[in-house]
Amino acid sequence: MKMKMLVGFGILLLVSQHALAAVVEVNEGAEPVLMPCDYNGMIPEYNPLVIWTRSDLKPSLVHLRRDEEDDLKDQNQDYRHRTSMRPDFLDTGNFSLTLRKPRISDSGNYICRLGDGREEWRVTEVQLKVQDQQEEVEVKEGAESVILPCRTTPDLPEDATVEWTRSDPVFMFVHVFPNTSKHYKDQDEGYLCRVKMDKDLLRTGDLSLTLEFLRGSDSGSYICTVYRHQDILRHKVVLKQVKEGFPAWATALLVLLFVVLPVCGGVLFYFRHYFMSVQQVEVEEGAESVLLPFKTTPELLGDAEVEWKDSRDRTVHVFENGSDQPEEQDRFYRNRTKMNEDRLRTGDLSLTLRHPTVRDRGEFRCLVWKKRDILRLKRVQLKVKAGTVQVQDPPEDIRTNSSSVDPSPLMADQSV
Repeated sequence: MKMKMLVGFGILLLVSQHALAAVVEVNEGAEPVLMPCDYNGMIPEYNPLVIWTRSDLKPSLVHLRRDEEDDLKDQNQDYRHRTSMRPDFLDTGNFSLTLRKPRISDSGNYICRLGDGREEWRVTEVQLKVQDQQEEVEVKEGAESVILPCRTTPDLPEDATVEWTRSDPVFMFVHVFPNTSKHYKDQDEGYLCRVKMDKDLLRTGDLSLTLEFLRGSDSGSYICTVYRHQDILRHKVVLKQVKEGFPAWATALLVLLFVVLPVCGGVLFYFRHYFMSVQQVEVEEGAESVLLPFKTTPELLGDAEVEWKDSRDRTVHVFENGSDQPEEQDRFYRNRTKMNEDRLRTGDLSLTLRHPTVRDRGEFRCLVWKKRDILRLKRVQLKVKAGTVQVQDPPEDIRTNSSSVDPSPLMADQSV
C-alpha cells in the first residue's frame, strides 16, 4: 500500500510538470525523430512497462516496452520496424521514443504512459508535426560562402541548444551552439574554422549557418535541430553546388580575339584581368620579411573584422574590435605577423610576414567581415624561392698573400 502511494505521489508531481505537450517539428523523411519522455519518479517493482499510444489511430498502440524486451504484437502496422526505445530505460528514466523515417501521416499527439499491467499513469504528451517541405539552396561551385537558412520564434530561452548535423556519408556534427553543450567537441574536423552562426541568435531566432570556403563534399542534406525546453524543432536544408559554365560573353570575346585582330590587345588585357585575380608575390627564403598587399576603402572598415588565413585554413592574423588578436593566431605564425597600425584610416590591410620560408608558400586570403557578411576578399599567392648559400670573399690579408704562395702539385696538375 505504501508503495502504491509513493508511486501515485510521484506521478502526480510529474503530470503537473508536463501539463503542456512538448512540440516536435521535423521534415518528412528526415533523420530519426526523438519524442522525449523523461521520468524521475518511482518505478513499479513488478512487471514495469512503458506504453506509447496515439488516440486517433486504431489500434492506438505505437510502441510497448516491457522490462526486458519490446512487445509489438498489437502495434499499429503503420509503425512496424520504425520505433525503438533505449534498453536501459528503467535505469535512466528515459522513456523517449525514436521514430525512423517520419511521414506526414505521423503527425499527431502521442501519449507516454508508465504501467504495471494493471494500472497505467500518464507521464507526458508529445505533439509531433511532420512537414512536407525542405529548403534547397543552390550556390556556384567553389563559392566563398553560403548561408543555410534555419529560423524559429525569437527570444529563445538561455538554455536552448542548436545542432547542425549531417548523416551522409556518415553521421557528423557540423556545428553546435553553445560551446558548452555536450556535443561541441564532437564537431567534424572538416568543418573546423569554416562555420559560424549569428552571435545574437537567441534573441532573433535566426539559427542560420554560414559555411565558408566551399568544397565539393559539402553538397548534401543538413539538419538544423533546436532543443527548446522539451520542444525539439528540426529543419532540413539541401545544399546543391552547380558548376558555372564558360560565360557566353567570354566565348564571344574569344571569337573576336581571332577574327578582329586590331582589338586583340584589349581582349587579352580583359581576359588577364578576369582570370588572374590572385595577386602573385615572390620572395627568397631567408629574407627579413615579405609584404602581402591589400588596400581597400577606409569607409568600409568601421567595426569590421579583418582575418588573414592560409591555404590550410590556419588563422594567420586577426584584427577585431580595434586591435590585433594574437591569441587567435595559429602557433605557426606567432610573433611573425604585423599589420599597418593606421589601417582604419588608410584602408591598408597589408600583412607583413617575417622570416618567410618555403613552408609559407601558398595562397593567403584576407577577409573583411561585418556581422555575418563578407565585405571584401583578397587573395595573394606567395612564392618562396629556396635560398642559396652565400660564399663570402676571403679576408684582405689572405687575398694579398695568395699571389706569393706556390701552387700545390695538385693545382699544377689541374692547370696543365
